Amino acid sequence: MKDKSWLLLLYGLPTKRSAERVSLWRKLKKFGAVQLKSSAYVLPDTPTQYERFQWLSRELQDAGGEATLIRVAQIEGVTSGQIVQLFNEARAVEYKDLAEVCRETLARYKRKDGMDLAAELANHQKRLREIRETDYFNSPAVHDVQILIERLEKLLSPRKGEVVALKADAARFVGRVWLTRPQPGIDRAGSAWLIRKYIDRKARFVFGMEPSKHPNTVPFDMADAEFSHHGENCTFETLVIRFGISDEAVLKMAEMVHDADLEDGKFQRCECVGINSVLAGWAKSGLSDDVLLDKGVECFEGLYRSLTN
Repeated sequence: MKDKSWLLLLYGLPTKRSAERVSLWRKLKKFGAVQLKSSAYVLPDTPTQYERFQWLSRELQDAGGEATLIRVAQIEGVTSGQIVQLFNEARAVEYKDLAEVCRETLARYKRKDGMDLAAELANHQKRLREIRETDYFNSPAVHDVQILIERLEKLLSPRKGEVVALKADAARFVGRVWLTRPQPGIDRAGSAWLIRKYIDRKARFVFGMEPSKHPNTVPFDMADAEFSHHGENCTFETLVIRFGISDEAVLKMAEMVHDADLEDGKFQRCECVGINSVLAGWAKSGLSDDVLLDKGVECFEGLYRSLTN
């Protein structure tokens, strides 16, 4: 990754200034700054972030502390790519927390406990906008939340989900390139296996966050994509329905992927939970997206064989 320019805030506060310390932490969190050391925070070098750090520096000094604001092209011992990863990991935690809240809203809606779905959806959308404002490097985790919020939106406007009932002609998708998000998990790996197994044995896959930057590809398991989560279905289930796949083993696998991906216990299947954990572990080990997807496809081929032999 090409080196970027960074803003580094170094500070010190007297130990008795606990209220000021908490206030500082809240503001740094609001700005989306990430911590490099105990008293060092970093933000991308933009005019807005520079103004924010200048303002915090004055506040620290007014509170009897010390503050030094530095603009740097490199930070010794840390690459730009590693700093970007820190930002993406911080936003991923926030997206995960919001995803859990969205899942709870879905579960409560199914229990018909008299909730105000429109009001809760508005709160979730507001929180998503807040996180996006500090998602400076477009964390891949955003799509998980976007898909969940789409599911909630479709509960209020059911007609948005009618595309699922339309059958797709597999012949139209032979020779196409399929686009999905980086660091493929259980649903994307399973969907890739399904695509190669039943739609195009030579299907190629690329990774990105914005379909507009990859014209002529077929997006899947992405927000606003034709082949993604629709209604209560994960992407694997959507593909099974859209392409009319009736293989009994695949139908069982669809239940397994659903439970591992959506974590709603709908089918009480646990077989793919382990595969999901393995994929997450491989992702943390630094494997490329291509290798990670290939390994996931191999896992699903093994699972399919276990169900058919």
